[in-house]
Amino acid sequence: MIQTEPNMESVSPSSPIVSSSNKTLLLTLEEWNGSSPTKLSKTFTIKASSSSFSIQRSGARFTHVWRRFLQAFVPEGFPTSVTPDYVPFQIWDLLQGLSTYIRTMLSTQALLSAIGVGEKSATVIGATFQWFLRDLTGMLGGILFTFYQGSNLDSNAKMWRLVADLMNDLGMLMDLISPLFPSAFVFIVCLGSISRSFTGVASGATRAALTQHFALQDNAADISAKEGSQETVATMIGMALGMLVARITIGHPLAIWFSFLSLTLFHMYANYRAVRCLALNSLNPERSSILLQHFMETGQVLSPKQVSSLEHVLPIQFTSWSSKKANSLDTKVRLGTRISTFDEMEIKEHLLSVASYYTKAKYLLVEKKGIVNVIVHKDSSGTDVLKSFIHAIVLASNVHKGKSLHSDSQMWMENQYEVFFQKLKSLGWKTERLLSSPIIWRANWIHEPLAEKID
Repeated sequence: MIQTEPNMESVSPSSPIVSSSNKTLLLTLEEWNGSSPTKLSKTFTIKASSSSFSIQRSGARFTHVWRRFLQAFVPEGFPTSVTPDYVPFQIWDLLQGLSTYIRTMLSTQALLSAIGVGEKSATVIGATFQWFLRDLTGMLGGILFTFYQGSNLDSNAKMWRLVADLMNDLGMLMDLISPLFPSAFVFIVCLGSISRSFTGVASGATRAALTQHFALQDNAADISAKEGSQETVATMIGMALGMLVARITIGHPLAIWFSFLSLTLFHMYANYRAVRCLALNSLNPERSSILLQHFMETGQVLSPKQVSSLEHVLPIQFTSWSSKKANSLDTKVRLGTRISTFDEMEIKEHLLSVASYYTKAKYLLVEKKGIVNVIVHKDSSGTDVLKSFIHAIVLASNVHKGKSLHSDSQMWMENQYEVFFQKLKSLGWKTERLLSSPIIWRANWIHEPLAEKID
């Protein structure tokens, strides 16, 4: 920053800093430091004229060094470059990671003992073969998990993030108990390896989705890099503490199990708190259902933070007993139904009777036994799929209220959908598409009048 101030003292024509009015100017130069325009601090000031020169340093040198140190661990422009839930999530995530590294030392110690490290009777080829089987089953488990659930990780990032760490706990538990059952050692460690392979796939995939969520300034790569630095520090601390705990508890099975189980409970709690901190603004089936039900009742749309406290973070099998989950309408909608699953009677009874309501839509809704089946058109876009799901939720909410399901739901869509859609946008929800399992079955249909027979 440069400032010039007039000096009333007269100077000779040879003076280097003069104005057009033959007056000396005072030149002020300021140095500012910061990772973003909104986070700048003045560090250095120079004032110069033909007769004077002064330098002034602003701020403590320690402050500047500390700021440079933090740049290795937080994204550029922090905290304005990330979402508000970034800090609490990272704190709990680092704490759970710390407990993981400590427990890893205990489980690895037990695993090496079971393989025969330190035993004269153990052979190198035997230990190598057992370790090979352990790694091989883990690789195969990772491939199978990706095949069955890989496409579902984006839509349920919070749930799979938590499940991933629970599977990691199970894998380390298998390693710890392996020395207790020598005859079943290979089987147990292979189960543990498969469990951890699920963790690797789910954790990596959900971390990518969460990184995109945190990035407010298209800085996902920077956030990922800085998280790597944070993980490295947590790993080093965890390894040091783990070696200390392993050293203290060696030869004391009760102390080992007490330490392991205590750290596991803390790990599970920290993971739960971490995912509960997340306020994702993408629309998946459950969040869409929560938003729509609240809008239909009150006319208002919830914010991402409000919805985050209502959605479940455990698999549906563990939460089916909850009345909150039982009332969620997203479980009554099947997106991407195959038309070949309908027989002749169902086509005449369901499809033909409702087709007239969807002449301008890129989807068809068919209600059977309380379940709303969504048949998606082959040319439908992301917004069309989102609209079809919202329409299906509206229809599902009226299943037990009357017989004019399709006409009532169509009227609601014509009068309220655009209002609901605009309110979602105003609160920061991403309305470009619905995060759901891939729709692999689509359909095409043509509405034509039936030609009358002529005698």
